[in-house]
Amino acid sequence: MAYQSIFTQDLFRGTRVIVTGGGSGIGRCIAHELASLGADLLLLGRTESKLARVKKEIVEDGGTARIATCDVRESSQVEDAIGKSEPVDALVNCAGGQFPALLSEMSANGFEAVIRNNLVGTFNVSKAAFDHSLRSRGGNIINITANEEGGVPLMGHTGAARAAVHNLTQTAALEWAEFNIRVNAVAPGYIASSGFDTYTDERMLRAIEHFPETTPMGRVGTEAEISAMVSFLLSPAAAFITGQIFRVDGGASLNVGSAMLIPDNASESKPFDAFHRSHNNNQFD
Repeated sequence: MAYQSIFTQDLFRGTRVIVTGGGSGIGRCIAHELASLGADLLLLGRTESKLARVKKEIVEDGGTARIATCDVRESSQVEDAIGKSEPVDALVNCAGGQFPALLSEMSANGFEAVIRNNLVGTFNVSKAAFDHSLRSRGGNIINITANEEGGVPLMGHTGAARAAVHNLTQTAALEWAEFNIRVNAVAPGYIASSGFDTYTDERMLRAIEHFPETTPMGRVGTEAEISAMVSFLLSPAAAFITGQIFRVDGGASLNVGSAMLIPDNASESKPFDAFHRSHNNNQFD
């Protein structure tokens, strides 16, 4: 079985794409879809074993991928990894991470670590891709962020970082338009992926249980629903779109609040799950 993308076969044939954070979660799904559409991938991440596993999956499915390890928080490592690679046409910044904690419980070091991971890392990789490839040949940058609308309890550090990346996205779109570079962001809402498995905080686990009922569509999203938006934004059909933040969240960012009733028919929303190797998450069945 292959990835069941809705996009035309060979859409990205001859296109080289960097995907950071491609070793797990949403980044892994994005890598699979782009490879299924013909893209030649460079997967960047900190853990070689995770990247190697995804590369093996992609090759087994008939795609092409290379890997390079680096910490996106360290500009010298990023420069080294991207500088040694062939010129690329697009970048998907998906590397990131956080831990649940109230602001009152958070140390300055913990706050800074998440900011560096999600914000500084996005800048480092974008700047290196710009310098080594995109400035001279044009292309695309997609930043995978998160829905930070209305504040994010237990996630104040990553909410701040993601909001900053949204502004960085818009600024880069303005400054780099003259180089024929489009820059957009995709902000996922509650998405069923392996990322949920990393949380052990009881408060976070309780919140996860209630994600579907606090989303107007009445469910959480799939990794493939994020990847589909990325594929569209990288495609020629999005040639006049730049500097935009696309919230793929089932309406959660509309601030309906947990006290508002979700319409009965919302539970009939059928997920788009094209990823044949998707993480098996039964929390919401």
